[in-house]
Amino acid sequence: MSIQQTLEKILRKVKEGMHPSDLVDLVEELTGEQKIELFELLSDEKAALIIQEMEDFDQVSLLKLLTAHRASAILKEMAIDDAADLVGELPPEEARELLALIEEEAEEIRGLLKYPEDTAGGIMTTEFISLPEYIPVEEAIIRLREVAPDAETIYYVYIVDSRARLNGVLSLRDLIAAQDGIPLKEIMYHNVISVTTDMDQEDVARIVARYDLLAVPVVDEKSRLLGIITVDDILDVIEAEATEDIYRLAGAGEIETVGVTEAPAIDLARKRLPWLLICLFGGLLSGSVVGAFTVTLETIVVLAAFIPVIMDMGGNVATQSSTVFVRGLATGEIKGSDTRSYLGREIKVGLLMGLFNGAVIALAAYLWKGLPILGLVVGIAMFFTIVVAALIGTVVPIIFNYYGIDPALSAGPFVTTIKDVTGLLIYFYTASIFLKFLV
Repeated sequence: MSIQQTLEKILRKVKEGMHPSDLVDLVEELTGEQKIELFELLSDEKAALIIQEMEDFDQVSLLKLLTAHRASAILKEMAIDDAADLVGELPPEEARELLALIEEEAEEIRGLLKYPEDTAGGIMTTEFISLPEYIPVEEAIIRLREVAPDAETIYYVYIVDSRARLNGVLSLRDLIAAQDGIPLKEIMYHNVISVTTDMDQEDVARIVARYDLLAVPVVDEKSRLLGIITVDDILDVIEAEATEDIYRLAGAGEIETVGVTEAPAIDLARKRLPWLLICLFGGLLSGSVVGAFTVTLETIVVLAAFIPVIMDMGGNVATQSSTVFVRGLATGEIKGSDTRSYLGREIKVGLLMGLFNGAVIALAAYLWKGLPILGLVVGIAMFFTIVVAALIGTVVPIIFNYYGIDPALSAGPFVTTIKDVTGLLIYFYTASIFLKFLV
């Protein structure tokens, strides 16, 4: 298919009303020159809808291909919160150049950029509908028709006083169903669920999920309504936070910031190497532990056969414990006050799993080698390794969380390193105690 045919195909799909998310898949197949030609042919509104559906790094790459005037024209058609996010990803000089060209919207974008990107203020939009509390229903509906085209969502109408303080909320259904002549303050819901600008985006997501909201208002310290956060932004937050935690659990902390499909190999390697070096250091420590017990191994060579299973079981338990704990923190199921009781429960879980697995490995060692004392050594080592692994897998994330460090960072390299060293120490010290019975 020729370049012209490809562009005609995409333009035809645009006219047919294909969803922007699906159009993004087609755009990603184009070369840089083809993208420039396509976006010159698209209207500002259509181009903005497509760009809004792209990943952050793809948006930046595309915007850099366009002229400043074309980029600014598209930026003006984007939702304010999406435009602010995009400008925030650009180099400072390019951002200033674009903001100088979009005039009216520039002030709103600058207002959003002053908030940290992972807070409620950083993800809110200023395109919402608020009405005075004293106006009657029929006037509210007339005003709603006038301002609705500029709002991101009209499912909720927020009611404010003369000082722009949030006093109540109405759903669109409640407003339409109400009788004419009734002031809004008499039919509004007074108990409004709201968030402050400095609230972490994960906490905002939990509130939206807990109360099944389509949007949540954002207020300042004086309860003045500043913006709203819609459910589509919350879905993006949930995806971003889950992706971040998964990468960190695997010891690949910041890969999501460079893009796994587009980033150069050197960038991906640079993000992952620090954590691998931690694991490498842990491996050297484990090797030194084995070296310290060379005499024990040379005396009872069969002990080496059980090293992999001891280390693997300890690693599995530690990973389980840390993953469950980090997940509990992320979802809000585990709060700061629950930490002590959770730790006690996890120790009990570790004891039960240690007893069962210790008994199984002891029996297996005895049946395999016919040495009861060997089964006892391996069983005891397995029991304590699993108990300690469960403890490490929970305590290390707790410590990280206490000091304000993302506990997901600990679940991969740190827990693995500590677990390997402690598991080997437990195994060889247990073997050394019973050495005279094994010879």
